[in-house]
Amino acid sequence: MSVAAFGFATAGAIRFGRGTLAEAAPSALARARRILVVRSASVAAADDLVRALGAGGDVLEIVARGEPDLPGILAGCETARPFAPEMIVAIGGGAVIDHGKALAALLPAPHGPLRYLEVVGEGRPLDTAPLPVIAIPTTAGTGSEVTRNAVIQIPDAARKVSLRDPRLYPALAIVDPSLAASCPRHVALASGLDAVTQVVEPFVSRRANPFTDALCRDAIPRGLSALRRIMDAPDDGAWDDMALTSLAGGIALANAGLGAVHDFAGVIGGLTGAAHGAICGALLPHVLRANRRAAGPDTPGGERLDWVLDRIGEEFESLDAFQEWSAAHGLQGLADQGLGAADHARVAQEAKASSSYSANPVDLDDASLRAILAEA
Repeated sequence: MSVAAFGFATAGAIRFGRGTLAEAAPSALARARRILVVRSASVAAADDLVRALGAGGDVLEIVARGEPDLPGILAGCETARPFAPEMIVAIGGGAVIDHGKALAALLPAPHGPLRYLEVVGEGRPLDTAPLPVIAIPTTAGTGSEVTRNAVIQIPDAARKVSLRDPRLYPALAIVDPSLAASCPRHVALASGLDAVTQVVEPFVSRRANPFTDALCRDAIPRGLSALRRIMDAPDDGAWDDMALTSLAGGIALANAGLGAVHDFAGVIGGLTGAAHGAICGALLPHVLRANRRAAGPDTPGGERLDWVLDRIGEEFESLDAFQEWSAAHGLQGLADQGLGAADHARVAQEAKASSSYSANPVDLDDASLRAILAEA
Protein backbone atom coordinates (compact mmCIF):
# COMPACT_ATOMS: atom_id res chain seq x y z
CA MET A 1 0.00 0.00 0.00
CA SER A 2 1.35 3.44 -0.92
CA VAL A 3 2.16 5.94 1.82
CA ALA A 4 0.91 9.50 1.48
CA ALA A 5 3.55 12.21 1.35
CA PHE A 6 4.40 13.80 4.69
CA GLY A 7 7.04 15.91 6.41
CA PHE A 8 8.57 15.62 9.86
CA ALA A 9 10.41 18.15 12.01
CA THR A 10 11.21 18.67 15.67
CA ALA A 11 13.66 20.40 18.02
CA GLY A 12 17.26 20.63 16.88
CA ALA A 13 18.29 18.17 19.61
CA ILE A 14 16.52 16.37 22.46
CA ARG A 15 18.01 15.14 25.70
CA PHE A 16 15.76 12.95 27.85
CA GLY A 17 16.39 11.39 31.22
CA ARG A 18 16.97 12.02 34.90
CA GLY A 19 19.97 14.24 35.49
CA THR A 20 19.98 15.81 32.02
CA LEU A 21 19.27 19.24 33.54
CA ALA A 22 23.00 19.35 34.37
CA GLU A 23 23.66 19.66 30.63
CA ALA A 24 21.68 22.88 30.29
CA ALA A 25 24.25 25.44 31.42
CA PRO A 26 27.20 23.99 29.46
CA SER A 27 25.02 23.66 26.36
CA ALA A 28 23.80 27.25 26.61
CA LEU A 29 27.24 28.72 27.33
CA ALA A 30 28.70 26.86 24.35
CA ARG A 31 26.26 28.79 22.16
CA ALA A 32 26.01 32.24 23.79
CA ARG A 33 27.28 34.53 26.52
CA ARG A 34 24.31 36.88 26.94
CA ILE A 35 21.42 34.69 28.05
CA LEU A 36 17.84 35.60 28.89
CA VAL A 37 16.33 33.11 31.34
CA VAL A 38 12.53 32.92 31.31
CA ARG A 39 11.50 30.96 34.36
CA SER A 40 8.82 29.94 36.82
CA ALA A 41 9.02 31.66 40.18
CA SER A 42 8.67 28.47 42.20
CA VAL A 43 11.06 26.06 40.47
CA ALA A 44 14.10 25.62 42.70
CA ALA A 45 16.11 24.06 39.88
CA ALA A 46 15.87 27.35 38.01
CA ASP A 47 17.87 29.07 40.77
CA ASP A 48 20.71 26.58 40.35
CA LEU A 49 20.59 26.95 36.58
CA VAL A 50 20.78 30.75 36.76
CA ARG A 51 23.82 30.51 39.05
CA ALA A 52 25.53 28.10 36.68
CA LEU A 53 24.84 30.33 33.69
CA GLY A 54 26.00 33.40 35.57
CA ALA A 55 29.34 31.74 36.31
CA GLY A 56 30.18 31.76 32.61
CA GLY A 57 28.08 34.50 31.05
CA ASP A 58 25.74 37.44 31.56
CA VAL A 59 22.21 36.55 32.63
CA LEU A 60 18.92 38.45 32.73
CA GLU A 61 15.95 36.77 34.42
CA ILE A 62 12.27 37.24 33.59
CA VAL A 63 9.79 35.48 35.86
CA ALA A 64 6.75 34.37 33.87
CA ARG A 65 3.56 34.07 35.91
CA GLY A 66 0.38 32.47 34.59
CA GLU A 67 -0.53 32.04 30.94
CA PRO A 68 1.46 34.27 28.58
CA ASP A 69 -0.62 37.19 27.36
CA LEU A 70 0.20 39.83 24.80
CA PRO A 71 0.67 42.72 27.27
CA GLY A 72 3.05 40.59 29.34
CA ILE A 73 5.03 39.52 26.27
CA LEU A 74 5.37 43.12 25.09
CA ALA A 75 6.49 44.18 28.58
CA GLY A 76 9.07 41.39 28.52
CA CYS A 77 10.37 42.65 25.19
CA GLU A 78 10.82 46.13 26.65
CA THR A 79 12.73 44.67 29.60
CA ALA A 80 14.97 42.44 27.51
CA ARG A 81 15.85 44.65 24.53
CA PRO A 82 18.47 46.78 26.34
CA PHE A 83 20.15 43.55 27.49
CA ALA A 84 20.36 42.29 23.86
CA PRO A 85 20.25 38.57 24.62
CA GLU A 86 21.85 36.09 22.25
CA MET A 87 19.83 33.10 23.48
CA ILE A 88 16.80 32.30 25.60
CA VAL A 89 16.67 29.51 28.17
CA ALA A 90 13.10 28.78 29.25
CA ILE A 91 12.59 26.59 32.33
CA GLY A 92 9.09 25.96 33.68
CA GLY A 93 5.72 24.66 32.59
CA GLY A 94 4.36 24.92 29.08
CA ALA A 95 3.19 28.49 29.64
CA VAL A 96 6.72 29.54 30.61
CA ILE A 97 8.22 27.84 27.57
CA ASP A 98 5.62 29.51 25.31
CA HIS A 99 6.52 32.83 26.96
CA GLY A 100 10.18 32.21 26.16
CA LYS A 101 9.47 31.24 22.56
CA ALA A 102 7.29 34.32 22.07
CA LEU A 103 10.09 36.55 23.32
CA ALA A 104 12.54 34.71 21.06
CA ALA A 105 10.30 35.50 18.10
CA LEU A 106 9.38 39.10 18.88
CA LEU A 107 12.62 40.52 20.27
CA PRO A 108 14.35 40.52 16.84
CA ALA A 109 11.14 41.13 14.85
CA PRO A 110 10.98 44.42 12.90
CA HIS A 111 7.18 44.65 13.11
CA GLY A 112 4.54 44.48 15.81
CA PRO A 113 3.08 41.15 16.98
CA LEU A 114 -0.19 41.41 15.02
CA ARG A 115 1.75 40.82 11.82
CA TYR A 116 2.62 37.33 13.04
CA LEU A 117 -0.28 36.19 15.24
CA GLU A 118 -2.94 33.82 13.92
CA VAL A 119 -6.70 34.58 14.09
CA VAL A 120 -6.39 38.10 15.54
CA GLY A 121 -3.56 39.17 13.22
CA GLU A 122 -2.10 38.43 9.81
CA GLY A 123 -0.48 35.10 10.73
CA ARG A 124 2.61 35.79 8.62
CA PRO A 125 5.95 34.02 9.04
CA LEU A 126 8.57 35.89 11.05
CA ASP A 127 10.57 38.40 9.03
CA THR A 128 13.70 37.76 11.11
CA ALA A 129 14.96 34.48 12.53
CA PRO A 130 14.04 34.09 16.22
CA LEU A 131 16.65 33.84 18.93
CA PRO A 132 17.73 30.26 19.68
CA VAL A 133 15.90 28.65 22.60
CA ILE A 134 16.78 25.93 25.07
CA ALA A 135 13.51 24.62 26.53
CA ILE A 136 13.37 22.75 29.83
CA PRO A 137 9.88 21.62 30.93
CA THR A 138 9.13 21.22 34.64
CA THR A 139 5.65 19.74 34.10
CA ALA A 140 4.74 16.70 32.02
CA GLY A 141 1.95 17.85 29.76
CA THR A 142 2.25 20.43 27.00
CA GLY A 143 5.16 19.24 24.88
CA SER A 144 5.95 22.88 24.15
CA GLU A 145 9.66 22.07 24.24
CA VAL A 146 9.33 20.41 20.81
CA THR A 147 6.71 22.54 19.03
CA ARG A 148 7.07 25.45 16.62
CA ASN A 149 4.46 27.75 18.12
CA ALA A 150 3.81 29.83 21.20
CA VAL A 151 0.25 30.10 22.51
CA ILE A 152 -0.59 33.62 23.68
CA GLN A 153 -3.67 35.00 25.41
CA ILE A 154 -5.11 38.10 23.71
CA PRO A 155 -7.21 39.82 26.40
CA ASP A 156 -8.88 42.30 24.04
CA ALA A 157 -10.17 39.45 21.87
CA ALA A 158 -10.77 36.96 24.72
CA ARG A 159 -8.88 34.36 22.67
CA LYS A 160 -5.78 32.25 22.85
CA VAL A 161 -3.93 32.24 19.54
CA SER A 162 -0.62 30.96 18.19
CA LEU A 163 2.50 32.68 17.02
CA ARG A 164 3.86 30.03 14.68
CA ASP A 165 7.04 29.64 12.64
CA PRO A 166 9.18 26.61 11.71
CA ARG A 167 12.22 28.37 13.18
CA LEU A 168 10.59 28.45 16.63
CA TYR A 169 11.48 24.82 17.27
CA PRO A 170 13.90 25.01 20.21
CA ALA A 171 17.54 24.41 19.40
CA LEU A 172 17.66 22.02 22.36
CA ALA A 173 14.95 20.41 24.48
CA ILE A 174 16.07 19.00 27.83
CA VAL A 175 13.45 16.75 29.45
CA ASP A 176 14.44 15.72 32.96
CA PRO A 177 11.46 13.81 34.46
CA SER A 178 12.61 14.47 38.02
CA LEU A 179 11.67 18.15 37.60
CA ALA A 180 7.97 17.32 37.34
CA ALA A 181 7.74 15.04 40.36
CA SER A 182 7.14 17.85 42.85
CA CYS A 183 4.28 19.59 41.05
CA PRO A 184 0.93 19.85 42.91
CA ARG A 185 -1.67 17.14 42.33
CA HIS A 186 -4.11 19.39 40.51
CA VAL A 187 -1.31 20.44 38.14
CA ALA A 188 -0.26 16.82 37.66
CA LEU A 189 -3.84 15.86 36.77
CA ALA A 190 -4.42 18.72 34.34
CA SER A 191 -1.03 18.46 32.65
CA GLY A 192 -1.30 14.66 32.46
CA LEU A 193 -4.72 14.87 30.80
CA ASP A 194 -3.25 17.38 28.36
CA ALA A 195 -0.39 14.99 27.57
CA VAL A 196 -2.81 12.11 26.95
CA THR A 197 -5.01 14.29 24.74
CA GLN A 198 -1.98 15.35 22.74
CA VAL A 199 -1.12 11.78 21.79
CA VAL A 200 -4.73 10.77 21.15
CA GLU A 201 -5.60 13.63 18.80
CA PRO A 202 -2.56 13.31 16.49
CA PHE A 203 -3.17 9.54 16.27
CA VAL A 204 -6.76 9.96 15.07
CA SER A 205 -5.88 13.05 13.00
CA ARG A 206 -6.51 13.18 9.27
CA ARG A 207 -2.85 14.20 8.94
CA ALA A 208 -1.38 11.27 10.90
CA ASN A 209 1.70 9.71 9.33
CA PRO A 210 3.82 6.61 10.01
CA PHE A 211 6.26 8.49 12.27
CA THR A 212 3.58 10.08 14.44
CA ASP A 213 1.68 6.77 14.52
CA ALA A 214 4.76 5.03 15.93
CA LEU A 215 5.09 7.66 18.66
CA CYS A 216 1.41 7.66 19.57
CA ARG A 217 0.86 3.90 19.59
CA ASP A 218 3.50 3.65 22.30
CA ALA A 219 2.57 6.85 24.13
CA ILE A 220 -1.21 6.41 24.44
CA PRO A 221 -1.14 3.32 26.72
CA ARG A 222 2.03 4.59 28.39
CA GLY A 223 0.40 7.93 29.22
CA LEU A 224 -2.87 6.44 30.45
CA SER A 225 -0.99 4.12 32.79
CA ALA A 226 1.32 6.88 33.99
CA LEU A 227 -1.60 9.23 34.69
CA ARG A 228 -3.40 6.64 36.80
CA ARG A 229 -0.23 5.74 38.72
CA ILE A 230 0.74 9.37 39.37
CA MET A 231 -2.66 10.14 40.86
CA ASP A 232 -3.27 6.83 42.67
CA ALA A 233 0.18 5.61 43.76
CA PRO A 234 3.06 7.76 42.46
CA ASP A 235 6.37 6.17 41.56
CA ASP A 236 9.45 7.46 39.75
CA GLY A 237 8.70 5.34 36.72
CA ALA A 238 5.28 6.97 36.34
CA TRP A 239 6.87 10.42 36.09
CA ASP A 240 9.35 9.16 33.50
CA ASP A 241 6.51 7.63 31.47
CA MET A 242 4.43 10.81 31.64
CA ALA A 243 7.36 13.00 30.62
CA LEU A 244 8.01 10.70 27.66
CA THR A 245 4.31 10.82 26.73
CA SER A 246 4.37 14.60 26.84
CA LEU A 247 7.47 14.71 24.66
CA ALA A 248 5.90 12.32 22.14
CA GLY A 249 2.73 14.41 22.11
CA GLY A 250 4.61 17.60 21.36
CA ILE A 251 6.43 15.97 18.45
CA ALA A 252 3.26 14.33 17.16
CA LEU A 253 1.03 17.39 17.31
CA ALA A 254 3.65 19.51 15.56
CA ASN A 255 3.67 17.04 12.66
CA ALA A 256 0.12 15.64 12.52
CA GLY A 257 -2.05 18.35 14.09
CA LEU A 258 -4.68 18.09 16.79
CA GLY A 259 -8.48 18.17 16.66
CA ALA A 260 -11.73 19.32 18.18
CA VAL A 261 -10.58 19.12 21.81
CA HIS A 262 -7.91 21.71 21.17
CA ASP A 263 -10.15 23.79 18.91
CA PHE A 264 -12.53 24.15 21.83
CA ALA A 265 -9.74 24.59 24.40
CA GLY A 266 -8.21 27.61 22.70
CA VAL A 267 -11.54 29.42 22.63
CA ILE A 268 -12.64 28.38 26.13
CA GLY A 269 -9.27 29.23 27.65
CA GLY A 270 -9.49 32.71 26.22
CA LEU A 271 -12.99 33.19 27.59
CA THR A 272 -12.58 31.72 31.05
CA GLY A 273 -8.90 31.68 31.91
CA ALA A 274 -9.26 28.07 33.05
CA ALA A 275 -6.22 25.77 32.93
CA HIS A 276 -5.67 24.38 29.45
CA GLY A 277 -5.14 20.79 30.60
CA ALA A 278 -8.30 20.83 32.73
CA ILE A 279 -10.32 22.05 29.74
CA CYS A 280 -8.84 19.29 27.55
CA GLY A 281 -9.52 16.66 30.20
CA ALA A 282 -13.16 17.70 30.54
CA LEU A 283 -13.66 17.64 26.76
CA LEU A 284 -11.75 14.51 25.73
CA PRO A 285 -14.34 11.80 26.56
CA HIS A 286 -17.16 13.75 24.93
CA VAL A 287 -15.20 14.55 21.78
CA LEU A 288 -14.16 10.90 21.47
CA ARG A 289 -17.82 9.82 21.71
CA ALA A 290 -18.98 12.40 19.18
CA ASN A 291 -16.17 11.57 16.75
CA ARG A 292 -16.87 7.85 17.03
CA ARG A 293 -20.59 8.34 16.33
CA ALA A 294 -19.86 10.51 13.32
CA ALA A 295 -17.13 8.27 11.92
CA GLY A 296 -19.51 5.40 11.23
CA PRO A 297 -18.65 1.70 10.94
CA ASP A 298 -15.67 0.30 9.02
CA THR A 299 -13.95 3.61 8.36
CA PRO A 300 -10.24 4.38 8.89
CA GLY A 301 -11.11 7.10 11.38
CA GLY A 302 -13.49 4.80 13.21
CA GLU A 303 -10.87 2.06 13.45
CA ARG A 304 -8.34 4.45 14.97
CA LEU A 305 -10.91 5.75 17.44
CA ASP A 306 -11.81 2.18 18.40
CA TRP A 307 -8.12 1.45 19.03
CA VAL A 308 -7.92 4.45 21.37
CA LEU A 309 -11.13 3.45 23.18
CA ASP A 310 -9.77 -0.07 23.63
CA ARG A 311 -6.59 1.30 25.24
CA ILE A 312 -8.66 3.46 27.59
CA GLY A 313 -10.76 0.42 28.43
CA GLU A 314 -7.68 -1.64 29.24
CA GLU A 315 -6.49 0.94 31.77
CA PHE A 316 -9.79 2.28 33.16
CA GLU A 317 -12.36 -0.37 32.12
CA SER A 318 -14.30 2.07 29.91
CA LEU A 319 -14.47 5.65 28.68
CA ASP A 320 -17.22 6.32 31.22
CA ALA A 321 -15.03 4.96 34.01
CA PHE A 322 -12.11 7.14 32.84
CA GLN A 323 -14.37 10.18 32.97
CA GLU A 324 -15.58 9.26 36.47
CA TRP A 325 -12.01 8.61 37.65
CA SER A 326 -10.92 12.06 36.47
CA ALA A 327 -13.86 13.70 38.25
CA ALA A 328 -13.11 11.76 41.44
CA HIS A 329 -9.59 13.19 41.37
CA GLY A 330 -10.89 16.75 41.14
CA LEU A 331 -11.41 17.46 37.44
CA GLN A 332 -14.25 19.94 37.04
CA GLY A 333 -16.72 20.11 34.19
CA LEU A 334 -16.73 23.09 31.84
CA ALA A 335 -19.53 24.88 33.69
CA ASP A 336 -17.52 24.76 36.92
CA GLN A 337 -14.51 25.99 34.98
CA GLY A 338 -16.45 29.13 34.04
CA LEU A 339 -18.10 28.36 30.70
CA GLY A 340 -21.73 29.46 30.62
CA ALA A 341 -24.43 27.85 28.48
CA ALA A 342 -24.96 31.19 26.75
CA ASP A 343 -21.45 30.92 25.32
CA HIS A 344 -21.88 27.49 23.73
CA ALA A 345 -23.00 28.67 20.30
CA ARG A 346 -20.17 31.19 20.04
CA VAL A 347 -17.57 28.69 21.25
CA ALA A 348 -18.78 26.07 18.77
CA GLN A 349 -18.64 28.53 15.89
CA GLU A 350 -15.17 29.83 16.76
CA ALA A 351 -13.81 26.35 17.46
CA LYS A 352 -14.86 25.15 14.01
CA ALA A 353 -12.94 28.05 12.48
CA SER A 354 -9.76 27.23 14.44
CA SER A 355 -6.64 25.92 12.75
CA SER A 356 -6.76 22.46 14.37
CA TYR A 357 -10.26 21.61 13.18
CA SER A 358 -9.21 20.49 9.71
CA ALA A 359 -7.23 17.65 11.33
CA ASN A 360 -10.19 16.30 13.34
CA PRO A 361 -10.96 12.79 12.05
CA VAL A 362 -14.54 13.70 11.09
CA ASP A 363 -16.55 16.83 10.38
CA LEU A 364 -18.86 17.49 13.33
CA ASP A 365 -21.97 19.55 12.71
CA ASP A 366 -22.91 22.54 14.85
CA ALA A 367 -25.45 20.55 16.85
CA SER A 368 -22.80 17.96 17.77
CA LEU A 369 -20.33 20.66 18.79
CA ARG A 370 -22.88 22.35 21.03
CA ALA A 371 -23.86 18.98 22.52
CA ILE A 372 -20.22 18.30 23.44
CA LEU A 373 -20.07 21.59 25.33
CA ALA A 374 -23.34 20.93 27.12
CA GLU A 375 -22.26 17.42 28.20
CA ALA A 376 -18.71 18.36 29.23
